[in-house]
Amino acid sequence: MEAAESIAGPRRVRLFVADDWVDGVGAEPLRVTSPATGEEIALVEQGTRADVARAIEAATGALEPLARMTAFERGGLCHRIADRLLERREEIARDITAEQGKPFRSQALPEVDVAAEMFRDAAESARRLDSAVHPSSDPAKRVLTIRQARGVYGIITPWNFPLAIPSEYLSAGLATGNAMVWKPSEWTPLSAWHLMRCFLDAGVPEGTLSLVLGAPDEVGDEVAGNPGIVAIGLTGSSRTGELVARRAAGKPMLLELGGNGPTIIFDDADVAKAIRQTAFGSFENAGQICNSTERILVHARLHDEVVAGLVDEAAKVRLGSPFEDETTMGPVANEPTAAKMDSHLEDARERGAEIVFGGARAGGFPTSLYYEPTVLDGVTTAMRLNVEETFGPVAPVLTFSDEDEALAWANSAPFGLNGSVFTRDIGRALRVAEKLQTGTVNINETSAYWQPHTPAGGFTGKKSGMGRIGGIYTLLEMTQVKTITIDIEEGSS
Repeated sequence: MEAAESIAGPRRVRLFVADDWVDGVGAEPLRVTSPATGEEIALVEQGTRADVARAIEAATGALEPLARMTAFERGGLCHRIADRLLERREEIARDITAEQGKPFRSQALPEVDVAAEMFRDAAESARRLDSAVHPSSDPAKRVLTIRQARGVYGIITPWNFPLAIPSEYLSAGLATGNAMVWKPSEWTPLSAWHLMRCFLDAGVPEGTLSLVLGAPDEVGDEVAGNPGIVAIGLTGSSRTGELVARRAAGKPMLLELGGNGPTIIFDDADVAKAIRQTAFGSFENAGQICNSTERILVHARLHDEVVAGLVDEAAKVRLGSPFEDETTMGPVANEPTAAKMDSHLEDARERGAEIVFGGARAGGFPTSLYYEPTVLDGVTTAMRLNVEETFGPVAPVLTFSDEDEALAWANSAPFGLNGSVFTRDIGRALRVAEKLQTGTVNINETSAYWQPHTPAGGFTGKKSGMGRIGGIYTLLEMTQVKTITIDIEEGSS
């Protein structure tokens, strides 16, 4: 039987463990439906803790062959994976759209391109991963450092960018010689299957990567806690990150977690640009981005203009089938996400906020997961919209009177991933950027803006993770420094 075959419609997706496609022996296969159509698209085999253990054993056996390869050889593998992704670009993108709901033409196809570029970037970065020769206090000694793979990595990834986010970790891990056990989201198995196939077709050494599908509280827990896995890479919610961090205590961890991106629009901003970029950050990928614009702090002088502009932008959103070219926003990916939108909006209404556009699930579609782009006014810092990650197509507006108030409100949330500042005053821009408690600050640009080779991560003391992901920074996180001292004194042996 093939890795994923058609069974009267849905495809059966199997595990890849210890160099073989295998059936799950845990629970009954998980039935995955498309958020866009409600159609059953996959039957996903469910792995167990025993599958994780077998995957770890295979990965451990792969470490020596990977270490024998040069960075140039591993980089060649990464380039071949990128080639395979692009060869299957449309096929992969259609499955991303089917299982996640993002528009095929404008978002799923570019996600494949970004994933391929991540493998190419990792290939080239690994070839230039320099280390230092240090001055020595002893004239008879030479001190140098090298970077080595950490070993068997556990990788846990989410559903919002089901191809690009895994590619961040898996490209860097392969390029630096790590072997990996990968637990993707149960909501998006088809993207994982495609990426696993690309690894195999590229000719990676046996055991380099295992794909273990299954329930988070079993497979994810085992990946985090099993002592055979020496390091963890995870992108997910803050709650998931906290659970994994407790299970993986003592291991190196690279965690990119939740966000609640504050955007501050000062009274001297380019208003048209601020409105346009802020709306993009709120509605792109139906708001399901870690660095989405989820709080919009507007100076009182611009309040009416910004709210009206956001309503105009929301009205331009074309909600519909993600396979139609004119669609700019598809459904949210799953019922828990839609339910959180429901809950956050109800809380805002009860606390006095006004919904000025949208505010409900849209009717007339095949599923109940199509959500209207929503603009709220009169939001306060006490509302759940301010202190939790909504992860949906929502643009909540808070009104401030001065710079100190804007910063206090922006920093009041427990998250610290991305923020944005709109102002023409360069001094204010830098001053506020330095005080904003987020790992990234974009000036006169949406909070959702990020180039894949630049560092991204949370602010210390917040719930948005630890470490930095992006380009060479991922490779640095996924390697360890070894110091080597050499005695060159004449006559020494």
